[in-house]
Amino acid sequence: MAFLKSKRRKVPVKRKMPQAVTKLGLDRVNRFRVAHLATADAAGQPLVVPVCFACGQGSIYSVVDEKPKRVPAARLRRLRNIEANPQVSLLVDHYEENWSRLSYILVEGSAELLPAGKEHRAAIGLLRRKYAPYRKMQLENKPVIKISPRRLISWKAG
Repeated sequence: MAFLKSKRRKVPVKRKMPQAVTKLGLDRVNRFRVAHLATADAAGQPLVVPVCFACGQGSIYSVVDEKPKRVPAARLRRLRNIEANPQVSLLVDHYEENWSRLSYILVEGSAELLPAGKEHRAAIGLLRRKYAPYRKMQLENKPVIKISPRRLISWKAG
């Protein structure tokens, strides 16, 4: 067992080896309300942005919603990055001042953009069920990011 150093005391850390993606694993991911999506452009320049997301049918979905953006959706760096380099990571985490309760799940996978269609509509439905503000937004013409998870890496203190 490894230890996380703290000024007050050592906190035991449980590290788990990467695991295959299962429904149970994605159900654990889906309990979180916000995630951080990491993308990189063709040259490897990283970008990390907070996203709302929902899991279903073995995939993770996020939509470019109506919150104000600096540029039109088609010019968002995260979307351009996915088109240039589909390898992504999604991080969900739990933080408290009591560091013995810290945890995270890192999802590694590939992403694609869904501009429309049956899967796009299903993803919007999942997102609307999870996030009440989405029920009032016009999302039908907004691109959906679909992440196909390859593996999950989880970590928990204590």
